[in-house]
Amino acid sequence: MYDNQTLQKAVVANKNLDQIIHNEAKKEQPPTNQLTIPDIAISLSPLGFIIGWVVFLVVLQKIRSFLDQKMVFPTNTSHKVPCKNCRFYSNNNYIKCAVKPCIVLTEEAMNCPEYSPIHKRFGSKKFP
Repeated sequence: MYDNQTLQKAVVANKNLDQIIHNEAKKEQPPTNQLTIPDIAISLSPLGFIIGWVVFLVVLQKIRSFLDQKMVFPTNTSHKVPCKNCRFYSNNNYIKCAVKPCIVLTEEAMNCPEYSPIHKRFGSKKFP
């Protein structure tokens, strides 16, 4: 009988210990609902990333075009200079004039001694 009572007390103590451990385990687990990210946020994050890069590149392009406009140097006298009608003038970025490259498209070119106008071979006056 003594063994029977001891066995019953051990079973009751074991059940109580299991309940205590189970309750402590429930208390230690963090709530999972607070850490989940909604599906809509996960699906929209790549779209937001792409939109962010597009906005960045558009702003960068606007800044670049604004700076390019500031770097253009207007030449007010270029329409008065006869260089573009000269036979030695070429629209080459490296050398504009083969004879006097230092004065091409400047005010000094208005009195250029080497100026030779382009003669058109076939003019409208030559044909009847």
